[in-house]
Amino acid sequence: MLWELKSPVPSRGSPEGKHQIHFQDEESMAQEGMVGHRHTAAETWNWAPSQNQAAKWHLCWLSGLGALPPLFSHPINLWTSWAPLVTGGPMASPLGPRPTRSCSCSQKATSPCRSRSGPKFLGRYETVMFYWPSLLCLAFLLGRFLHMFVKSLRVHLGWELPMEEKPFLEAHQAEHVKRLLRKPPLQESKKSWFQTRIYEWDPCFQFPSRMIGTIVLAFICLYLFIVIEFCMFVFVRDELDVFEGELENYIASMNQTGTLTPVILQVKELMSVSKGVWLVTILPASFTCVSYLFHILACYRKHMKRLWAGNKHFLPSKFHNPSSAESVVAIARYSGWQIAYILWGYLIIHVVQSLCGMLIMYGLVLPIIHNQGLEMLQGLGIGTLTISIVLGIMILQVWIASSFFLQPKMRAADKQKPLALDNQRVFHNFNYFLFFYNVLLGLGACLSRLLISCILGTWLIARIDRTIMQNGYEGADMGFNAWIGMLYVDHYHTNPVLVSFCNILIIGHRERRLQRAIKYWYLNQSAGPRISTRSRTRWLLLQTLVNNPRLVMLRKSRPGHGSREFTQILLTC
Repeated sequence: MLWELKSPVPSRGSPEGKHQIHFQDEESMAQEGMVGHRHTAAETWNWAPSQNQAAKWHLCWLSGLGALPPLFSHPINLWTSWAPLVTGGPMASPLGPRPTRSCSCSQKATSPCRSRSGPKFLGRYETVMFYWPSLLCLAFLLGRFLHMFVKSLRVHLGWELPMEEKPFLEAHQAEHVKRLLRKPPLQESKKSWFQTRIYEWDPCFQFPSRMIGTIVLAFICLYLFIVIEFCMFVFVRDELDVFEGELENYIASMNQTGTLTPVILQVKELMSVSKGVWLVTILPASFTCVSYLFHILACYRKHMKRLWAGNKHFLPSKFHNPSSAESVVAIARYSGWQIAYILWGYLIIHVVQSLCGMLIMYGLVLPIIHNQGLEMLQGLGIGTLTISIVLGIMILQVWIASSFFLQPKMRAADKQKPLALDNQRVFHNFNYFLFFYNVLLGLGACLSRLLISCILGTWLIARIDRTIMQNGYEGADMGFNAWIGMLYVDHYHTNPVLVSFCNILIIGHRERRLQRAIKYWYLNQSAGPRISTRSRTRWLLLQTLVNNPRLVMLRKSRPGHGSREFTQILLTC
């Protein structure tokens, strides 16, 4: 590419009034379709000095500012670099922010510069794909504010009654307590496959707004992350295509006889396979992370119900009594950490799936393409036969131990034989002869343990509700700590039984205060029979114990009050 600095009058050091800056780039000119158009590819600056040393620069360009060196990315940079050489000293640019452009070729001066507007990786709909989640959220907020405004206006005009305050005991919490006090049905209703395997709707449970907002925001962030990753993939793919073109030109120039030709062909194949595998694995990695978000909601409900029932066995023993301060900090961390774990999890899962795809391509697909299917099947057969023999011997050991080295069942109804050795001398010989084989088997088992741990760890890295640490090291998993702390805070503040009890106390306190405030409160009393509060409480207690016999064993007994006899009567009923 030829760059010319022209002036209509001679200048010192240039009797022809012309400065030429040469940048030879035949390949870029060929890619732009400018072969044989070298004379119009010259970038010309027309300079006419005046008495006040003002100048007008004129830039004519065909290939866009994206092909210019950094010095020529803006005319001001070029002026500040060449003004001292032409005028004999530093000089401010008289051009302003934008110079006037003219061109003698077919390109119009008003055409936009591609480098200024930025590359379009997703076509003309790229802006819409980036900003539709924000527009959707803004539309939702606008609709919500309009609904609140209209409702407040109707209340202000007297067309509707004002809404009551949010009750302390919500409806779904009250329904949960009522369901606990009812007798369980003798025969449960049949559930569908979706309810059994995937999810079952529970009308007595409601997710907090924090969880819903976190999951929605995680969806939006994951979508934007995938779009940005795809744009980066398009950019890298284009760069690799350019690099592949250079490799092809090198091979063509060497007439495919160079020493590096086989290596270059392998590199081209590697780049082609990598691009295809990375593009194909975007969908399964995205589906995996999206399913994790739904599964986190299901796990939250399952864990909360277990905590409400007093069941903490699903938690490690060190998390049965967490610190209060750490739990409060954990619930503040959870939302941000959940989103970060999902994004990192998607990237890691995508990389792992791409590596697995590369193994499949190089192990199964490419040998068939290169007419090496028989060799591939031979190696696959040997590997399958080796694994089958190892698994067969392991199963055979279990069968021999169950048949010859264990004593018979004590009862016919027992599911398995007792753990009591029989034929101990034969067992010692059996153990001796298999010792060396078990050493070799242990080498493979150790590697398989490491491989399975890596696969499961990377596959579950996005799930903050499940620790990937071994038993006893769960405390090192900070994400799992945040999940447990968040569960405990919600458990102590939204337990339906506890909230119902507090609601009863609050209502009773309000009624007593209201009765004290009324001077002649006895006038409001009904003329019916007087009911003892103590008798009513005891009757409700009896009804609760009859409907829930398990509570009888947990009731504290008082000596001398007949509680033990009363408990025996209830147990025999």
